[in-house]
Amino acid sequence: MTKFTDLNLNPKVLKAIEEAGYETPTPIQAGAIPAALEGRDVLGIAQTGTGKTASFTLPMITRLARGRARARMPRSLVLCPTRELAAQVAENFDTYAKHVKLTKALLIGGVSFKEQDAAIDRGVDVLIATPGRLLDHFERGKLLLTGIEIMVVDEADRMLDMGFIPDIERIFSLTPFTRQTLFFSATMAPEIERITNTFLSGPERVEIARQATTSETIEQAVVMFKASRKDREASEKRNVLRALIDAEGEKIKNAIIFCNRKTDVDIVSKSLKKYGYDAAPIHGDLDQSQRTRTLEGFREGSLKILVASDVAARGLDVPSVSHVFNFDVPGHAEDYVHRIGRTGRAGREGKAFTICSPRDEKALDAVENLVQKQITRLESPVKPATRSSEAVEATEDKPAKRTRSRSSTAKSATPKPAPAAKPQAEAVVDEGEAPVERSETRTERSDTRPERSDTRPERSSSSERGDSSKSRSRSRKDDRRDEKVVGMGDHLPSFIALSFAERRAG
Repeated sequence: MTKFTDLNLNPKVLKAIEEAGYETPTPIQAGAIPAALEGRDVLGIAQTGTGKTASFTLPMITRLARGRARARMPRSLVLCPTRELAAQVAENFDTYAKHVKLTKALLIGGVSFKEQDAAIDRGVDVLIATPGRLLDHFERGKLLLTGIEIMVVDEADRMLDMGFIPDIERIFSLTPFTRQTLFFSATMAPEIERITNTFLSGPERVEIARQATTSETIEQAVVMFKASRKDREASEKRNVLRALIDAEGEKIKNAIIFCNRKTDVDIVSKSLKKYGYDAAPIHGDLDQSQRTRTLEGFREGSLKILVASDVAARGLDVPSVSHVFNFDVPGHAEDYVHRIGRTGRAGREGKAFTICSPRDEKALDAVENLVQKQITRLESPVKPATRSSEAVEATEDKPAKRTRSRSSTAKSATPKPAPAAKPQAEAVVDEGEAPVERSETRTERSDTRPERSDTRPERSSSSERGDSSKSRSRSRKDDRRDEKVVGMGDHLPSFIALSFAERRAG
């Protein structure tokens, strides 16, 4: 059996490996390290959790132990798709290079440019970066890539999924042609193969497992879930998730729950907290300091459940994750391999549960075709309610509500009985000339109204209408002048005059 001492590594590196508790390399390490030490390009294909990070960090430290870095010109470059993976690689360098005088810098988003610029200005042997932040420094004139001796692309297939391939191609063009390239990926998509053919020169291909296979130590199962109603799918799906967690009980030491969308990460995390579960979210929209605190808590064991997007599917090195729950079936079949690869690491046993709704069945078929294995089906731990009592009540109330509305409308439409007519002035006043004159005046007015209506069509000009209105107003005034009121002038309004007339008659 091959040991690290057989791989011709630097004695100081071997000492650090021994202090870390490792003696035997993994298959990917045993195949990639000798070729990397010889200065050859390496194309490593292996599933998540097989030790790819040490496959390039150990030979890099050995080769970089000789030499000195210059300001703004790093000697080696490691590209990672996510901040978490870049931070993990930096931790590996700290572990294995603690007896070697090498400097490193970590260029990731969410950290001040000023601190990163200061580290670059001092000169670094190892530069670990995400593509976006690396190009930001380069475009600001703070970084030169002409001194790169060794270039590493880690998790290349994830770079493809996140749209970093154009940035990777640009970065390759900025580095010297004589560089050594170490290229690692869990799967080999056609686009990844094109890049390797373009930028790698006669690489040593080290393929440990079939593309996109899952570890045999992971027990996999899928729950076929169907909601009772479409508008209740999200809440009922969370009920199924909680039931799965409760069913495992004390078997869960810590767990990662993966969601396809960042919004679902927040919603599921809040829901679990509401029901008393120790959970916290992590995704790309969170502040870097918060993401770091959450990951540290999960590694240290103070946090039991981590709800994550695919940003944490890779680059999360927690050897003792006992369970993985896929709240959604991943849209890319390869992501399923990386998600469940967080458990069952280093020969340990693990469990992976997936919740599959009817619209995710095609994605599940793609996963099973990729891993070439049928995943065990489980019955839903929560029996879906066909129709809840609340829904039945709401349905039964609808006709009653419509009946009430019609009845109320009918009531409102029914004419109310007219109030009794008030007695006329003639009924109160038995005699007097004024009331008689008033009634006659009303009769005359009512008699003249039809005449006005009959003459309207014959009017053809505004002057004629004005003359007729003036004549009517004169006739009214003449009628009112007949009603004399003692002590009042002729200009007194008619309604006041009538009031006085009634009182006088009384």
